[in-house]
Amino acid sequence: MYLHLGNDVVIKETEIIAVYDMDNTTVSKRTREFLTHFEKAGRLIYVTNELPKSFIVCDGGDGGQVVYVSQISTVTLLKRCDFISDNSIYTNTETTQGTQAPQ
Repeated sequence: MYLHLGNDVVIKETEIIAVYDMDNTTVSKRTREFLTHFEKAGRLIYVTNELPKSFIVCDGGDGGQVVYVSQISTVTLLKRCDFISDNSIYTNTETTQGTQAPQ
């Protein structure tokens, strides 16, 4: 299956390593350093110029990782890949920060 991240960007669900909420995770210095490292390495991809709500860490296929920054919330992304359902306990944004994707 594939996951639509916004605009014309689509990734394979099997490549997803983790999905993070931008608001809750970027307060950490380590997260900002992580994102800066990927940006300097040219492995940070902005899906849109809109206000980012999430970032998705993926297997780059070449032994490295790629990070996508998306305007779509973590809850919406996880619902799209059927990781959570409408009646799941994970429908609260606070509980989905750093949620590992299904393997």
